[in-house]
Amino acid sequence: MVADMDGTLLDGEGRVPPRLESVVVRMRRHGVIFAPASGRQLANLRATLGAAITDSPIIAENGTIVIQGGDELYRQTVTRVEAATAVRVTRTLREHGADVGAVVATRDRAYIDRTDKRFVDQCARYYEELETVDDVLELALDDVLKIAVYTFGDAEFECHRPLSTAVPGVQTVVSGAHWVDMMARTASKGRALKAVQERLGISAAQTAVFGDYLNDAELYDHAELSFAVANAHPAILARARCTAPANTEDGVLRTIEMLLNRLRR
Repeated sequence: MVADMDGTLLDGEGRVPPRLESVVVRMRRHGVIFAPASGRQLANLRATLGAAITDSPIIAENGTIVIQGGDELYRQTVTRVEAATAVRVTRTLREHGADVGAVVATRDRAYIDRTDKRFVDQCARYYEELETVDDVLELALDDVLKIAVYTFGDAEFECHRPLSTAVPGVQTVVSGAHWVDMMARTASKGRALKAVQERLGISAAQTAVFGDYLNDAELYDHAELSFAVANAHPAILARARCTAPANTEDGVLRTIEMLLNRLRR
């Protein structure tokens, strides 16, 4: 069972469903593995989900890295030049009036150099290990998983096209209403899920996925049982085979419990 976090598993306020841990315990009794697949940082997922993912594969940073226990199963990075170009383009957008900022995400820490509280607060929701520096371009930039761009406007219509056009060497994905992720062309949640399946010997027929936004799209290529929450992006509702109740209605856990009940028959 693979679930996106924001807009999918988490409620409308970004909170973890209180029943998650008990449902995961029930899943384990049936031999079912729960795995989050999120644009969030690895450290943030561990802090947010706690015991529910102690032994789980964790697909973090929009599929650029997968960790299970102490083992790294998968990692994709961008080059120094790509990372630097993405940051510079983001700065240009801000100079032209867009209310944006860049996050340089590495495996264990994320870096920002925009320091106003409203921007830092947005980043801190998704990055547990977050450091403010004078200039992110002064960093080594030699192990960058992605450049995440936050806008206080509309990410899909304001940022996606200029960023993807200016940095053609990377994959530019809208990962939320206000976020665009720029990462290696070979990276995605779907490819990360495939790496997990190969490691654990699990097929698409044994996999269920839940998503809500455009960065979840490739997950559906690797699962025969695919759900979009009812309030998902229209493209994801069209991509999924099934619809679950909205994240504001505890849709993921309700659907997982329905599937577990079928296993008992």
